[in-house]
Order: sequence, then C-alpha cells, then structure tokens
Amino acid sequence: MAFRNQQSFIDLLEKEGELLRISSYVNPHLEIAEITDRISKEPGGGKAILFENTGYEFPVLMNAYGSERRICLALGVSRLDDVAAEIEGLFKLLSSPKEGILDKLKLLPKLSQFASWMPRVKSGRGECQEVVITDNPDIGKLPVITCWPKDGGPFVTLPVIHTKDPNNNIRNVGMYRMQVFGPALTGMHWHKHKVSAKHFSEYKKLGKRMPVAVALGGDPVYAYSATAPLPENVDEYMLAGFLRKKKVDLVKCITQPEIEVPADADFIIEGYVDPSDELIWEGPFGDHTGYYSLPDWYPRFHITAITHRRNPVYPATIVGIPPQEDAWLGKATERIFLAPIKMTMVPEILDMDMPVEGVFHNLVITKIRKEYAGQAQKVMNAMWGAGQMMFNKILVVSDEGSSITDYRSLAQYISANLDVASDISFSQGPMDVLDHSCSKLGFGGKMSIDGTRKMEEEIRDNAVTPSDTPMPGADFFTSRFPEISTVNLSLLADRISCMIVSVRKQRPGHIRELHQALAALPEMAQVKVVLFVEHTVDAGDLTVALWRFCNNLDPKRDNILVQRNNAVACLGLDGTMKTREFDGFQRDWPNIIVADDDTIRSVDDKWEGLGIGRFIASPSLKFKDQMYGQEAVAETPGR
Repeated sequence: MAFRNQQSFIDLLEKEGELLRISSYVNPHLEIAEITDRISKEPGGGKAILFENTGYEFPVLMNAYGSERRICLALGVSRLDDVAAEIEGLFKLLSSPKEGILDKLKLLPKLSQFASWMPRVKSGRGECQEVVITDNPDIGKLPVITCWPKDGGPFVTLPVIHTKDPNNNIRNVGMYRMQVFGPALTGMHWHKHKVSAKHFSEYKKLGKRMPVAVALGGDPVYAYSATAPLPENVDEYMLAGFLRKKKVDLVKCITQPEIEVPADADFIIEGYVDPSDELIWEGPFGDHTGYYSLPDWYPRFHITAITHRRNPVYPATIVGIPPQEDAWLGKATERIFLAPIKMTMVPEILDMDMPVEGVFHNLVITKIRKEYAGQAQKVMNAMWGAGQMMFNKILVVSDEGSSITDYRSLAQYISANLDVASDISFSQGPMDVLDHSCSKLGFGGKMSIDGTRKMEEEIRDNAVTPSDTPMPGADFFTSRFPEISTVNLSLLADRISCMIVSVRKQRPGHIRELHQALAALPEMAQVKVVLFVEHTVDAGDLTVALWRFCNNLDPKRDNILVQRNNAVACLGLDGTMKTREFDGFQRDWPNIIVADDDTIRSVDDKWEGLGIGRFIASPSLKFKDQMYGQEAVAETPGR
C-alpha cells in the first residue's frame, strides 16, 4: 500500500485507533522524549503520538512505528512474514530453470512488476518544495528534539539521508543521527562501515564537496527502507517501491541538484559536507543500546536550503533502554530479510529471532535444518560474513527440535544439548562502533553457541553426563561470597543449566577468581554457565539482567572456562562494566540512559492536562539506582 504522504499515514493511524493527539504545550527539550518513553514501553508499544503544540510552527510525530500493528500499517501488510513469503517466492521464480518458451513467458509479468518498483525522477518541483528557504536557512526553526539529559544537544533522529558515489553516481539512502550545532550546521554521524562514509572517502580523494540531502516524512516506508541492511549499490527506493507496490517519485534538490529526494516528503534539508573541513566533536547521544554512545569526531554538514510542504509534520523517534520504537523497525528487518539470507547464503536456515534484550546486533538466534556434523559452525561463519550480520556478538544456533520464539523451551533444549567445552566457539572481528564493551573501537570478540542436537561425530570422547546434585538456595552463595549481591537460580529450577550472579567487583581478576571458586563447589555440579552482572543489577530481573549482560560482554576476552573432574565444564561470562583499575580497560565506559529528575517531575505535573489517559510513571525510575556514576566523557579533546 502506498501512502500519498505522511499525513495520509497519520490519518490512517487515527482511524485505526493508533494515534494520541496532545494539544497542550510539550517542550521538545526532553519532555517529548520522556512522554514518548512512557507510552512506548506500555504493553504492545502504546500508541503513536502527535504533539500539536511544541512552541514551534510544526507538530511532532513520535512512536509511529512503535508496535507490530503500526509497522505493518506503515508497510501495508497484515503480517511482516507476508513480505518474507513474497520475497522468497520472487527468488524462487527468478532462480528456477527456464527450459522452454513458456517458462520464460511466465517471467514477463514479474519483469513488468520490477519496472513498476523502480524510482522515477520527475521534472519540476514536488510537494516537498512548496515552501523553499534558501536565504539563511535555519534548522533551529524545526522542533528538533533533545532526547536525554546527557545528550550533546538536539538531534535529528529520523533523517533519511541521500548521498551518491561520485564515481558511478549510484545513490545510497541511509539513516544517521544529526546533532544540531547552529542554524545551518549539524554533524553527520555516519560510521566507517556505512556506505555514505565510503562516498565521503571518495569525495575526499577527489577534493570535492559532497552534496547531501535529508528527507523527513513522506511515505513511512522511506524511513524503514533507509534502515534496511541492503547490499551495497542496491537502491533503497527500489525496496520502497516493492513494499508500497508503487514506484517512488523523486525530484531534484534546489541547491544540490545532483541529489534527488522523495517528492512527497514533509521536509528536505539540503547541504554539503566539505572533506577539507575540520571534523566536529559530536555526541554523546542516548543510543539504542540503552547506553550513551561516546562522543567522537564526525563530518560537518552545512545546510544550504530547507524546503517543506505546506502544513508539514516533523517526524522523530527516541532510542534508549529497550523496548523502544526501533525494536519494531528491527523486527521488520528480521522478518523481511530472512528470505534473502536463506536463499543466498544459509539455505538450511528455517527461522531467525533478534530478542529485544540483544538490541539487534548483540544477540541473534537462528533455527536450522540440521543434516550433518559441524553444520552449526558452518552457519556461524556464513552469517558473520553477511552484511550487517558481521556486527553480531552472540549467535545462538538451534534446530527443528525447538521453537526459537518460546525462550523457555528453547533454553531448555539448548541446555540439554550443550557441552560448553566443545559447543561454544569464540572469534573476533568487526563490531558495531556503538559497542562499548570492545577494548578497541569497532573490533571485538564474538561467541557462537551450538544448541543443536549432537551427532556422534560431535560428542567429545571424554564428555561427562550432567549431575543431578541438588542445588542450594541463594543464601548458600551470598553467605560464602559477600561480594555477591543477588543470585538468580530460577533457570536451574526450570532445567536450564545457567545461573546469573550480581557481583560487586573489588580487585583485578576478581570475576575470574570468583568463578573458579564457584565452579569448584560440589553443589555447582549441574551448572554449565554462569553469567556475571554488575552489583547494581537485580539478577532476578531476567530481562534487565540479560540486556545489561549482552551490552557489557566481549565474549572472547571475558570468558572463563573451568574443566572439572567428574562434572561438566563450567563457563563463566563476565558481563560487568570494565574499568582501568580492575580490568585494564582503556576506553571510556558510558552510563545507561535515564531521564533527569526535573524532566520526570515536569511531565508528572502536566500529565493530567495532556488528556491521554491514566498516569504512567517514568520508566527511568527503575534504573536510577543502576547508574554507575561514571558519565560519558563529553569534553572536546585536544587535536
């Protein structure tokens, strides 16, 4: 389904009962984000919110993609799996043998469909250029939100950014946050692995300014397509055309005519990046990991024009402690790109799941059709070499014997099949630059867990059968080890050979010593894996503990394997924060993201007047006592 523009999507959301309108004044500085955080964490993702009174000329749309229902509405489908099924059917049609003329003729309708999905550049101006500002364009007149109290400033958070390769003129459309530094200046936060960063590198070699254009709004499929992990040189607007079943109409920019943008967008911000400029110190920013991403040097984006349609709506999003709206964008990618992964790289894959606690890249679960020994390792290597899957930290491989979305039964199945001494592999490679656990930026450890049923060739000759030794209560551990705050033994009671331990780290090598001492206890004979988290984390809160653990672990660096006589091996994984003092960790360690007390109080006071239903307490209150007291470093260093 193609939306005529963003307003038609808003109208549909309202018709479907998926929209809250707030007519009272709400400040884009922190308050919009705080209200959105409260609503987006409601069961099912809450509702989309239209802030109509922002103190600016334009309203702000938040949480538009923040539920399964709304992401399906945005993409025009009943179920996300419908898109995957259509892609799989298309792959099969194109790859099937074409032996006769009739077989070839069957392709003609599909080839015609292909043509209808390709973007088209229109002559003249589009809706997005009904109002044109080229004389002193000022991004400060847009209601750009400040999301979190330690953010470096206001950020454009849902920008669809257009660049072109200067050598072949191939377009890339991506989504990278933009910190506002002045009326006509923002940062351009493209990571070194991203295609736009490669374009920037090519312009730098040529010594030329790089034209850039940023679209906001329009058909909601544009924002999704900008986040999709497409192969390099595949046009994101072809994906958008496929999803909306209608080609995207583009128009040339006013001051950067080399770049074409969607005609139906609400706002277009035109400008350039000059490779000869000094980089700008950008950040921190409360990111999708639930932690502040650390500041760093990024290119400057100079604004040459701002255009918009009449009566536009400014779209934005917030990211932070999950779940947030971005979880549903990630779920769409998980479902839509399952078919291409299956058809081109991992034919044995049956299903894939990215739990919200893993914030996309930290934890991925795959289900395969297992046919031979070592197949899980083959899948591991294939997936770690596939596009953005190269950033994955923990890859769990299961098979037909379990459902990968029923986490309890999955964990039981994996636990029964797992020999930690032989079924867990460690590697290293490129990581998301937002992963703060890596000792080096963008490079760190990975872990693969083979939870499939084992064939004879995969069973170690000296493997030990797990013991049925009764497990003592939590007091047994806290009384013997005063550094232990809480212990979660609920998984063991559920036939999952894993325990979670919250510990106050006090000296170098402390976690290693503690794990070795625990593993030596006869009472631990049935425990295969111990997950260590910070003492501020309640080990009994499984969701939060796993989120914190996945963020803070570098698997290759932080694993401790203890081989025990007459008992299964016991693997310890250190998911605590890392410091210079105790771990020799030389990078800055960011804090988790919470709202400040003044913002929480301000929103509490105005809640009743917002007219959006029952009071919802700030999600940040749960995490106030989990902050480390070690803030992300924001000062500009010397160059």
